[in-house]
Amino acid sequence: MHYVHDVTFDEDRSQVRVGNTPTVMASCRNIAIGLAHLAGAANIAKACRDFAAHPFEAIRLLGMAWKLNGPVPIPYL
Repeated sequence: MHYVHDVTFDEDRSQVRVGNTPTVMASCRNIAIGLAHLAGAANIAKACRDFAAHPFEAIRLLGMAWKLNGPVPIPYL
């Protein structure tokens, strides 16, 4: 897991050091890794690039849909 955090997210060079921010950022990275695993990704870096290119797919994996007026929960399949 450390390899993914360090290589994919370059966590060791992070300059976030104030208050709870490092913990929050690590949690966000863990959510991204979890979403990639949930999507069946074998390569986390590729999955992150795919989510960056198609952010609504990540939102769908979180169990949400997005309409013009904001997020709307959708039922799980």
